[in-house]
Amino acid sequence: MPLDKGKNGFTLPKLPYAEDALAPIISAQTFSFHYGKHHKAYIDNLNNLIAGTAYADMSLEDIVKKSAKDEKAKGIFNNAAQSWNHDFYWHSMSAKGGTPEGKMKKAVEDSFGSLDDFKKAFKTAAVGQFGSGWAWLVESDGKLVIETTANADTPLAHGRKPLLVADVWEHAYYLDYQNRRPDHIQAWLDKLANWSFAEKNLG
Repeated sequence: MPLDKGKNGFTLPKLPYAEDALAPIISAQTFSFHYGKHHKAYIDNLNNLIAGTAYADMSLEDIVKKSAKDEKAKGIFNNAAQSWNHDFYWHSMSAKGGTPEGKMKKAVEDSFGSLDDFKKAFKTAAVGQFGSGWAWLVESDGKLVIETTANADTPLAHGRKPLLVADVWEHAYYLDYQNRRPDHIQAWLDKLANWSFAEKNLG
């Protein structure tokens, strides 16, 4: 999902649905802050940070991968990774979320035993991520695995293949769920997880 890039740098990508489409699990008010303020700020900051540098002509994915290994580019990495993570997150959800089918269903069952077992493991990982971060479903060596990353970190920076992600930064759910991260993650898994998107990423 390459982000559009014009003469003035990267632009905030359009959401794949209306801001109220995922209510009540994620309200339009949460989207107005999370997408309209937080995501936009990461992109604006990134454009300012890469201006006049070797990163200015790179794709967003290449910026994430290269800056992850550059000790002098931590600010660039944080804003590039958060820009990429958020775009991936918006696509990881759908109002028609539900259960995996076909190839994705088989992959989940082969790797976790059942969809319920996957949900339990994913929820445990997401709830257990201390502080801000992300919970990912990743393909690794032909198997599906669950990973968590802190802050802006992303499997993309480590050569792994993300399939689906849940945002566990507080701004992703606090207006709707306050400190009830477990309830939010359960609702996200049951109602919003976009398994069609995950299957496209599985390849």
